[in-house]
Amino acid sequence: QVQLEESGGGLVQAGGSLKISCAASGRTASLPFNTYVMGWFRQAPGKERQFVVTITGSGRSAYYTDSVRGRFTISRDNAKNTAHLQMNSLKPEDTAVYYCALRRRHERYNEYYTLQEEYDYWGQGTQVTVSS
Repeated sequence: QVQLEESGGGLVQAGGSLKISCAASGRTASLPFNTYVMGWFRQAPGKERQFVVTITGSGRSAYYTDSVRGRFTISRDNAKNTAHLQMNSLKPEDTAVYYCALRRRHERYNEYYTLQEEYDYWGQGTQVTVSS
């Protein structure tokens, strides 16, 4: 069973920064980590879970939702089976539970995965709260 564990969430003032991380373990060890697309989603109170960003298996390319583009940066370290989300210039509307996701199925060329249904494993989430 693949397990994903997020860390690094917390409380930050508007305009501040946080870096959250995702560590993969379990069956991911049987294949090179660059086999898997990774993504981050978030869910604000009373709202549906929404796409934030996805990164290709190689880490060469990423796609961001419009509201975070230019403020958030995703990265991955395939040697350590980890992914990270650096969040800068945080706004109160960024407040949400942030979820790390992994796609087990092989990546298709020239395609980004932005839907929850396109991912197979999820972390438990980490709370990010941005105060005014």
